[in-house]
Amino acid sequence: MSVTLKEKGKLDPLKVFIKVTAAFLVSVFSRKNEQKKIALVGGNLGEKYEDNAAIFHTYLHNHHADQVTAYWMYDPKTSYATDGQIPNAVPLGSFRNYLLFFQADYTFHGHSLMYDIAPSVDKFLFLNRKTIITHVSHGIEGFKKILIQKEDVPLLKRTNYFNCASVYEKDLKLNEWKIPAHKLIVTGLPRFDRYAHIKPAKEMKNILMMMTWREWLFDLSEEEFMQSAYFRNTYGLISHSGIRELIQQNGLKMQITLHPFMKKFKKHFVGLADPASGIEFLSSTNPSISQAIVDNDMLLTDITSVSWDFLYLNKPIIFNMFDRDEYLAQRGTYLSLETDLYGYKADTIEEVYAYLKKIVEEGITTNEWFPKATDYIDYFDHQNCQRLAKRVLGV
Repeated sequence: MSVTLKEKGKLDPLKVFIKVTAAFLVSVFSRKNEQKKIALVGGNLGEKYEDNAAIFHTYLHNHHADQVTAYWMYDPKTSYATDGQIPNAVPLGSFRNYLLFFQADYTFHGHSLMYDIAPSVDKFLFLNRKTIITHVSHGIEGFKKILIQKEDVPLLKRTNYFNCASVYEKDLKLNEWKIPAHKLIVTGLPRFDRYAHIKPAKEMKNILMMMTWREWLFDLSEEEFMQSAYFRNTYGLISHSGIRELIQQNGLKMQITLHPFMKKFKKHFVGLADPASGIEFLSSTNPSISQAIVDNDMLLTDITSVSWDFLYLNKPIIFNMFDRDEYLAQRGTYLSLETDLYGYKADTIEEVYAYLKKIVEEGITTNEWFPKATDYIDYFDHQNCQRLAKRVLGV
């Protein structure tokens, strides 16, 4: 994870030191009252209740509350944890957060232990040798090479388990990430359990457009960003007259989710929303991304991890890798963007339009590459959470 991602969330070192020291001493000189196992769960930097970590937290609370108390770590700048009445929610960076970290039998994080479970944990990780730490993958690895920062090294080394969606992903983490084999467990992605049925739409009506982020765009000025291929392609797709006409004439709806890091540039897209013509923008949480995946019949993306969900659900995908050469140079991929994409490959906006037209006019509702799903996903049985809980917690 890029160090830039959570600069805004950095805590005062002195306050952290005081809280951590007090929490550690309390944990040493007092017995925990809890007779059940304690598990801390966090994901999405604590900013929302989504993805694998949240699904697993819900599973533990609903199915194993008699054996495990599962706490959810949330960003105190948000209100979703109290508004949504998420059980056992604890604010990140609080005294209770650090005390629970020292008392915990297990932790499960989706992005980073340091941002999802306990802020600045890299500085005091040596004080906690007993907690079993598990990394619950954000998505199936393949389209983004891992970026390991200096502070990530002790966190990766200390992590006991890395869950994998499949043997394919286990091999990747073994050979590319250099994670020891005994730490790799193939349990499946918890978030796939939320999809009760793999049932494509009867007709193509709803399109989700969702792009991932490029970390090299962080430090650009607004003027520089507006000249980037990322901005120009995103704006060009939404404003394309042919795409908008295709949507309106066929009674379609295109829901657009801008990446959270695009928040400060949202003003440039305001005039493009037109619900009457079928174009609408979604916030990152309302409705949730998970609901948007269920509600939409196909995906237009670059290489966002949500594409794995659409493959799992046998829904059409258009991959628009407009900056392929730059992406490969700046970040790199494990899978080939030429041969391994499990959807239509469109390098330009005009190619996106052509594929959209083909899908709509030919009534395509399934993914032609669905047979490839088993190359990357081992389980379709809705028991991924159960496997993860049994493998790590023994419940």
